[in-house]
Amino acid sequence: MAMTEVVGVVGAGLMGAGIAQVAAQAGYDVRLYDVDQASLERGMEGIGTSVTKLSEKGALTDPVEVVLSRISPTTSMAGLADAFIAVEAVFERLDIKQEVFRKLDSIMLPNSVVATNTSALPISKLAEETGRPDRVIGTHFFSPVPLMRLCELVRGEHTSDETLRTAREFAERVGKTCVVVNRDVAGFVTTRLITALVVEAARLVEAGVATPEDIDTACRLGFGHAMGPLETMDLVGIDVMVNAADNIAAETPGETFAVPALLRDMVESGALGRKSGHGFYDY
Repeated sequence: MAMTEVVGVVGAGLMGAGIAQVAAQAGYDVRLYDVDQASLERGMEGIGTSVTKLSEKGALTDPVEVVLSRISPTTSMAGLADAFIAVEAVFERLDIKQEVFRKLDSIMLPNSVVATNTSALPISKLAEETGRPDRVIGTHFFSPVPLMRLCELVRGEHTSDETLRTAREFAERVGKTCVVVNRDVAGFVTTRLITALVVEAARLVEAGVATPEDIDTACRLGFGHAMGPLETMDLVGIDVMVNAADNIAAETPGETFAVPALLRDMVESGALGRKSGHGFYDY
């Protein structure tokens, strides 16, 4: 297969597996990397379940086995060397992502694009770890990736127009509608908006102003939101939202994004939302 048809994905967790899945559904040859075989097996199992469900609903163009055959799991990052774009989807910590970017920069061809699925970390700081800052961009997909239609494309300080075009063409081919963030501000557009809302919703709960159920109902029925902010926080992960808020607050004056004690206490006690079985709601 030609180099322009190979996509690399770093991280076989929920987001990385989802990106690998939609790329494979779009016909790309996907190299899915993670540090250990067990993580890859879990990721591939999740992809298999997801594409099977889509097939049963008639929402899959190719047979399940064909889609899965396009994904090559690997514990060697060198397997991503011939990708035209590599999307990093590891945990939201700057130091971890910086290490991934250094490794990708050392193996990928100079004209390849290195992208990050971060929802809040600065693209320009990640680009500093490479010798190709003009070829670095944020591709912020939303969970669950196979179902959510939006992709937020975030330009770093040096991101070129060509890199933006490449990322947009990739995202649109995998079925996403793109919005472009032209300035690399903390939290970009979507994370700033949802974080401000969920932080204020948590403050209202903490102060006893209203119950989580009533706050979510108010947002669904009053604003037309598909999910309330506290339901959203449970879905995304309370620890993830706290981390995002801290990243934005560190670069934004004022108290808008300051995390209330309630959320820190929930994280410390392991009440992380759906993934732990309990957050603002029980699952």
